[in-house]
Amino acid sequence: MGGVGVPICVQCGNDSNPCRCKVVGPTLGFLAFAAAALVEWPVGALVYMFRHSKGRRIMGHPATVIYPSVINSIPI
Repeated sequence: MGGVGVPICVQCGNDSNPCRCKVVGPTLGFLAFAAAALVEWPVGALVYMFRHSKGRRIMGHPATVIYPSVINSIPI
């Protein structure tokens, strides 16, 4: 019986910690991205019908703001 597990994201080759690898930040960043996308993508699609540029900005917000801010705030 297989279940769906929590995705583990690894980012190696950075200078933010002595190990030069990050696991916690990218994993939490992905989870925050997914949670924000569940809310913002349908709203952005609705807004896109009336204001194209505003709808694109709303739908891009999880990838351009949420994910980078979470992975940069957690150094491990």
